[in-house]
Amino acid sequence: QVQLMESGGGLVQAGGSLRLSCVDSGPAFSLYTVGWFRQAPGKEREFVAAIDWRDGQTSYVDSMKGRFTISRDNAKNTVYLQMNSLKPEDTAVYSCAAVYMGRVTPMIQSYDYWGQGTQVTVSS
Repeated sequence: QVQLMESGGGLVQAGGSLRLSCVDSGPAFSLYTVGWFRQAPGKEREFVAAIDWRDGQTSYVDSMKGRFTISRDNAKNTVYLQMNSLKPEDTAVYSCAAVYMGRVTPMIQSYDYWGQGTQVTVSS
């Protein structure tokens, strides 16, 4: 059973950086494709980035390319989201999600397991 837990959120000034972590306590995390999503108040949940289980292929939403980087360390059962040059509009709850041996996809319904999320607040 996959149990995802996010950490690393917080309050940061515009232009700053944060690194989010998504940790799973199970033994087979390396077999899961993992995505990061975010939801701002009053808005729909949206895709941020994802990383493939097999070859580490990554995918990003266009607006975040060059600012956000997703990576994984299978030895630590962790997927990271490095966020640089943060903007106030990046303020949201960020959640990670996983799908067993799945393809990288921005589709929310493709992911089977979700964490509780971590709040990121960017002040202007």
